[in-house]
Amino acid sequence: MRIAAQLRAARSLLGWKQTELAKKSGVGIATIRRLEAQSDILRGMSETVWKLQKALENGGVIFIDGDESTGPGVRLAKSISDIS
Repeated sequence: MRIAAQLRAARSLLGWKQTELAKKSGVGIATIRRLEAQSDILRGMSETVWKLQKALENGGVIFIDGDESTGPGVRLAKSISDIS
């Protein structure tokens, strides 16, 4: 389960604009804007969320699940210079 803040943070880590994420994921820009505007768990088609996550992971982001002591997050798989 992904939250909107993870989507925004992952895109920001890569320095991608919403238009770039739309192009790389095949998801419409209006859908990305709507999902990023949400305040909690991403509400949308699971296939859409999967496409966004896969595009961001292919860009070099790792999604971190939350647990009882920490919240969910994202981080880079490698240093940004290794990804470019």
